[in-house]
Amino acid sequence: MTRTRLTAEERHEQLVTAAVTAFSHGGYAGTTTDQVARLAGVSQPYVIRIFRTKQELFIAAVNRAGARIEERFRRAAAAEPTLESLGEAYNDLLAERELITLLLHGFTASADPAIGDPVRACFGRLYEVVRELTGASAEEARDFFAIGMLLNCLGAMRVVGPDPVARSPWMTDLLGTFDHDM
Repeated sequence: MTRTRLTAEERHEQLVTAAVTAFSHGGYAGTTTDQVARLAGVSQPYVIRIFRTKQELFIAAVNRAGARIEERFRRAAAAEPTLESLGEAYNDLLAERELITLLLHGFTASADPAIGDPVRACFGRLYEVVRELTGASAEEARDFFAIGMLLNCLGAMRVVGPDPVARSPWMTDLLGTFDHDM
């Protein structure tokens, strides 16, 4: 049986995918490049050869998450360029819990300047994309992102998204404030 070698781009993608998974579970401080290497099926020195540092790997994972959200927003806006359609697209992304928890880990690791600057740039790009695609005012975009951050927290706590926990009264009350089923 012959093994097909991955291209450099495919190997890079494999490592970033493994990093999204690993960092979404352990955060920046609690994840090692060795854990990412094991998930990707490569050696830890190989991970460092490709990304140089854990910081660069983490930033690549956060940027992957941001790019995934942007891609979904752009697809939704192509059909209907409204905040509502982008919101529906984001609701679909809540099923990708790793994506949401990775972003939350990125926000919390942003006190480190080497991480904070790229994470803020990623968030800023999403803000600008939402305004560009929908024509939303700054206030409308702020409210859109406020709801999104609430959904991130609820998703991370498994209140919404795949395999949600049993609903407590406060959850039912809060989720009842949304215009659509959560």
